[in-house]
Order: sequence, then C-alpha cells, then structure tokens
Amino acid sequence: MKKFKWEGVMPAITTQFDVKGNLDLDTFKINLSHQINAGVNGIILGGTLGEASTLTNQEKQQLLAVTLGEVNGKIPVIMNIAEQATIEAIRLAQKAESEGADGLMLLPPMRYKATDEETVTYFSTIANATKLPIMIYNNPIDYKIEVTLEMFAALESYKNITAVKESTRDITNITRMINRFGDRFQILCGVDTIAMEALLMGANGWVAGLVDAFPRETVAIYSYCKQGELEKARSIFSWFLPLLELDISPQLVQNIKLCELATGMGTGHVRPPRLPLKGAELERVRSIIKTALDNRPKSFD
Repeated sequence: MKKFKWEGVMPAITTQFDVKGNLDLDTFKINLSHQINAGVNGIILGGTLGEASTLTNQEKQQLLAVTLGEVNGKIPVIMNIAEQATIEAIRLAQKAESEGADGLMLLPPMRYKATDEETVTYFSTIANATKLPIMIYNNPIDYKIEVTLEMFAALESYKNITAVKESTRDITNITRMINRFGDRFQILCGVDTIAMEALLMGANGWVAGLVDAFPRETVAIYSYCKQGELEKARSIFSWFLPLLELDISPQLVQNIKLCELATGMGTGHVRPPRLPLKGAELERVRSIIKTALDNRPKSFD
C-alpha cells in the first residue's frame, strides 16, 4: 500500500474547459502550478468541482496523467471514484492504481439510497480490489447516505481505508470519530465554511473548494491553525467567509469558476448540463468576489 499523510490542504481541483467545452489543459496546468507553489498537500481529481459526471473515462485518465506529470512526486494525487455499479468502481480504482494515482476518494454507490449494509459492502469490496489508500467521502447532505460510526467500525479492519472526508456539516462528528477510533481514520473537513472550526476540533486537513482560486489564503489558514496562531487564522477566515459560502450552493462549480476567472486561475467555463450564471445571481456572485478582491490580505506574516 502506498503511504502518505492525509493532512493539510488538498484542493478538490476544477477541470478547465475552453469556450467549446473541450479540456483546456494549459489553463489546468496554470491552476495546478498555483496550488503547488502555495504549498498544498495533495490534489484531488474528478470530484464534484472537477465536474466528473461530465467527463469521459478517457478524459479522466488524461487529467490524471497531466497532474502526475506536473506534480512530479512532490505531493499525492488522489482520484475520486463515484459510480453506480460496484464492478465499474473496481475497474476504475484498479485503472487509477495502474496509472500511478497515490490514493482514492470513494463516494457511496450513486443513483439510489443504498442501505448501510450495501454501502459497507460496496466500500469493502473496492478496498479489497486495490492496494491504494482510500478516503471515504461522508456527505449525507448532498448524497443522502450517511456513513455512521457503526459503518466505520465495520470498515475498520480494511487497512487501506485510512481517511474520511467529513462533510456531514456537524462539527461534533469529528469528536465522535476521534472518541470512537482515535487516530485510526484521518479526518479531513470537506465543508469550506466550517473548516477552521473543524481544524481546531482535531481534523487533520481540509479538502477545500475555494482554494482553487485562493490557494495562498487557504494554506495560510491551515498553517496558522496548526501553529496555534489563531488570531491570524481568524483574520483571514473572516475576510474569506463570504467567498467560502459560495461553496455551499448547488451552483458551487459556477461560483468557484467565476472566482478562478477573477484571479487568473481558470477559464470560467462549465460543461453542460451546468449552465453559466446569469442575471441577478451572476451580479450577486461577482459583487462578492469584487469586494473580497478589493480587501484581499496583502501578506501572511
């Protein structure tokens, strides 16, 4: 099993498209370089922000190859698996492993609300099919399946299930996990708006969204929290919050891509069925971004 630390800031990176909806790998590389230079601890490909549901398997493989080449072993590259059939999830997990991915992020089975037993069996079957470290994505708000403490207990014996992306939006769940399992599962906050609180309650890292447009600020908050410099962290977080709230929206992809466009780190284009924002909502998001940029912290001393 590959070994790395599930810790620090791990961007759920966006996929860049041109105006015709084709992959824009040059801009994708620009964003990657900003993330690496800011000091992120890993890259997560093919998540919701990566618009994975609109990507072909060939495109996912292309993005993995490009990312591995740009990262060049400096930080782990994690591939997300979100499938409706166990056999296809296994195939993609093994494909990612053979092509050099360092780990997997694994969603519950898609399309319908699986039972607890079905979800545990899905996770464990995939874990048995790969040697890659796995982070379980626990997001009952968006995906309607909660991975409970008892379900994690059933998964505890699978040594390559090593982390959880904690997106229940319940800060107390971090304490419950630590009380029950100690450091058996590394915990990464998956909700931007409560990331600072999560870090202070013991989370090991932050699977971040707005980092895609603001990597230096995101890494600074994480670093200050871990160093105990809470006033510095809180100052940046207070400035950041209106932007972070753009992450907890059904239009989070459009929102964050507008942020990337404003900071020179993305094209702003989404792939159908998503559509660009328009009208009052577009102006609202642009106003939030402009206000943030006008008051952006100058340094992180």
